[in-house]
Amino acid sequence: MKICFVGAGSTVFARNVLGDCMLTESLREAEMALYDIDGQRLEDSYTILSAMNNTVNEGRARLTKFLGVENRKDALRDADFVITAIQVGLYDPCTIIDFEVPKKYGLRQTIADTLGIGGIFRALRSIPVFADIARDMEEVAPRARMLNYVNPMAMITGYMQRYTNVPTVGLCHSVQGCSKHLLAMLGLGEKVEGHRDLIAGINHMSWLLKIEDKDGNDLYPEIRAKSKESMESGLIFDMVRYEYIQKLGYYCTESSEHNAEYNMFFIKDKYPELIERYGIPLDEYPRRCVSQIAKWNAEKEEVLANAQRGHHRSEEYGSYIMNAVVTNTPYKIGGNVLNTGGLIENLPHDACVEIPCMVDGNFVNPCRVGRLPVQLAAMNLTNINVQMCTIEAAVTLKKEHIYHAAMMDPHTASELSIDDIIAMCDELIEAHSCIDNGGYLPKYK
Repeated sequence: MKICFVGAGSTVFARNVLGDCMLTESLREAEMALYDIDGQRLEDSYTILSAMNNTVNEGRARLTKFLGVENRKDALRDADFVITAIQVGLYDPCTIIDFEVPKKYGLRQTIADTLGIGGIFRALRSIPVFADIARDMEEVAPRARMLNYVNPMAMITGYMQRYTNVPTVGLCHSVQGCSKHLLAMLGLGEKVEGHRDLIAGINHMSWLLKIEDKDGNDLYPEIRAKSKESMESGLIFDMVRYEYIQKLGYYCTESSEHNAEYNMFFIKDKYPELIERYGIPLDEYPRRCVSQIAKWNAEKEEVLANAQRGHHRSEEYGSYIMNAVVTNTPYKIGGNVLNTGGLIENLPHDACVEIPCMVDGNFVNPCRVGRLPVQLAAMNLTNINVQMCTIEAAVTLKKEHIYHAAMMDPHTASELSIDDIIAMCDELIEAHSCIDNGGYLPKYK
């Protein structure tokens, strides 16, 4: 069996996912093909994973490495699974551009990797690369399944599912930890053991529709009361999601710093006091990028020197999905799949939705959810509108659809005029197309 990791220079993430595989009996003897376009990061990952393979896996996996686009087909050739974890354009220059150009127009962001103007342009940079990967997979790895971890999840995964022949599931970290995190933060940690939940919606805006304790008791009345107490106490942690509970009735999977920019409610030039009231960290993602780069540079030698310290299997879905397919043993995940046939009835059928799925030898089998509460579907639709227009732009290469995506974005449209939105998009297109910045966009007409 062969597992190809595209973006293996994401060293910590590759170590976690492939380390999980090394601890999984059905996967531990696979060829693990590491692919990246950064030679140094690829070498770092190969060194760490080789040591880990010897430490926790008795050297049973066969590690290979492939550098550069010219070697991508060889990395993918005959793969059974392809894991994607790439960032097209990196922090410098592209993330910087995504934040600094909109800021000139008075548009402020927190993370900008999933929705908003930053999410739109991250998708426009990434989808052409995924299109190339898909063509290579269709040619040299026709039976491979893709496990995509790249944001913006719904746009990239939705593109793969609608416009390629590659079986693809999108995977996020926020689903499996949602209920545990909420209960722990509200002082209800004793309710975690044996709890049951139902989560559905779209990536980064999936809704905790039901949550029960081990005896089947509904925990939402206590959650609503506790979250209200937390808001009234003056604490500001997770305030956006607690406000969702109070105003919409339900908790959301992804963090408050993410969700602050997915709507028109919290980041508003006319109401600057909301930033402090809800503890919204503007420009959070650039700070994280700078911090993570510095942290890796500081810890790199130590990590490389101590790579033999072993590994504990993480909660990442990747190894569990591959094991379920290989052994035909059912396993439940929260996956991002096409809403074929109305798995969520009141969302578009060609949207990418995040819902419970059973995985077995047939890969991912989505479960029908039915209708979302109308206010939750309405919130999801404001994001889906942007996702669909962005995918349309990437497929048609028509600039007008980039404008449409930005005009439909709830945060962007609530802050800027149409003329400013178009001017901002034009400036972003020029910046991302500039050869000096890497030329990350194709030519739009």
